[in-house]
Amino acid sequence: MDVIDETFLACPPAVVAAEFAVPARWPVLWPDLQLQVMADRGDEGMRWTVRGALVGSMEVWLEPVLDGTVLHYYLRADPPGPDGHPRPAPPRRAAAEARRRQRAAKAIAFACKQRLEAGREPGEPPRR
Repeated sequence: MDVIDETFLACPPAVVAAEFAVPARWPVLWPDLQLQVMADRGDEGMRWTVRGALVGSMEVWLEPVLDGTVLHYYLRADPPGPDGHPRPAPPRRAAAEARRRQRAAKAIAFACKQRLEAGREPGEPPRR
């Protein structure tokens, strides 16, 4: 299963990166996944290996664009089989799970956007 999302946030990449840099927040954002850092790229984001309800990899890539950041989210994972290795779900179940994960990814991005842009009027420069 592949889940992809992109959201623009009117704040610098370093500010967005701080949202994902604290391991204690990960279980709040992804309660059914256990994450292990594969690559901490600082202001460019993070990559994790994923275990738990899904097995695979996940990435948050932060791209500087204009006066803000595009938050790119990628999840490449499948449910674990009896041996713990990823095993693709049946098509209908996989599609339903992908839709659920897409909605969750957008909810995380919009929550970040709301928190980080709080008080910023449209057309004003981002807060630093």
